[in-house]
Parts: sequence; structure tokens; C-alpha cells
Amino acid sequence: MEHYYSEQQKSFMNLKKIKQKINGKKFEFYTGSGVFSKEGVDKGTLLLAESMVVQQNSNVLDIGCGIGVLGIVAAKIFNANIAMSDINKRAIMLAKMNIKLNKAKAEIYQGNLYEKIKDKNFDVILSNPPQTAGKGTCFKLIEQSKEHLKTNGNIQLIARHNKGGKSLSKKMEEVFGNVKVIAKKSGYWVYVSVKE
Repeated sequence: MEHYYSEQQKSFMNLKKIKQKINGKKFEFYTGSGVFSKEGVDKGTLLLAESMVVQQNSNVLDIGCGIGVLGIVAAKIFNANIAMSDINKRAIMLAKMNIKLNKAKAEIYQGNLYEKIKDKNFDVILSNPPQTAGKGTCFKLIEQSKEHLKTNGNIQLIARHNKGGKSLSKKMEEVFGNVKVIAKKSGYWVYVSVKE
């Protein structure tokens, strides 16, 4: 059975364009079957997109980027230098289309988690982690984030607090020695850990 976190998608793509207002700016995204949240920008991604804390011109990694929403928002609103990575080849193809569509700039890598990411100097790592892929994958995403962040850099992660978010925030605290919540909505919490 293929999932949105499978590398190869066999289903018919069924391409469509969606519109979404984020922080007062209008965005459009191509989406389709075989990717996460194919009907529109999901509540979790939207909350992180609207509450992310990113400095102007900083280096940002969108890990498990899907169709590229978080990275594109960071590029357009904060003029950030973006890298994106996802295991799903179809998601990567759509993310490339969405970068063009939104006139954004980003480096895109197709690979499992940080497999293709050589940069160890990110200010911010953003993620709506693939919780259906299991705790092991999400924990790895958190553990390996530390070596890709510069000192005082942070990881910002969205999850449903009562559906796995609690254990992810515990893991963040364990790895970084700190975690705080910067936004909450519809059961989703945005957790932030800083590399000290």
C-alpha cells in the first residue's frame, strides 16, 4: 500500500490548483492524489505557516515538505533562503511547480529525511512530521535535526497534541533540553526547541 510518505506514487495524479490566504498574503498551490492533504492546506500546516517564527533572510529547511507550503511561505513572507526535502517524488514535483507558481526560490531535494541535506547551518527547521509513518520516523526527524541547526537555531514542529504531539514534544525536550509551545488551534500545537 502506498502512502504519502512512500517514495513512488502509482495512483493517477488528478492535478488541481488550490488557493490559500496565509498571513494576509494570497498563495496558490498545485496538489493531487498521492500527497499529504491533497484537498487543501491542512489545519496543522496552516497553523505552522501562520505562526512560524523566522527572521528575515535566514536559512530555513522545510523537512518532509510535501507540496512545499511551509518553505514557500517562509520564502515569500520572510525572504528566507529555503531548502526543502521529501521522500515522495510526486510531492517534490509538485513543490517545484509551486515554487514557480508563487515566484519563490528554493533548493529542493528528494530523499528520506536529511539524507540529501549537506548543510549544517540552518537557523530554522520547519516540519509537519509524517505521524502516520510512525513514531520511529518522527523521532529520527527530531534527533537528526540537531546536527543541521546552527547554535541558537531552532526546530518548529506542528502536531495534534493528543494524537502523538505529547510524545514528540517529550522527544524534543530530551534531544534539545528545552521545548515550548508557541501556538495552539483545533487541537494542533506548534512546538519549538532551540539548539543551545
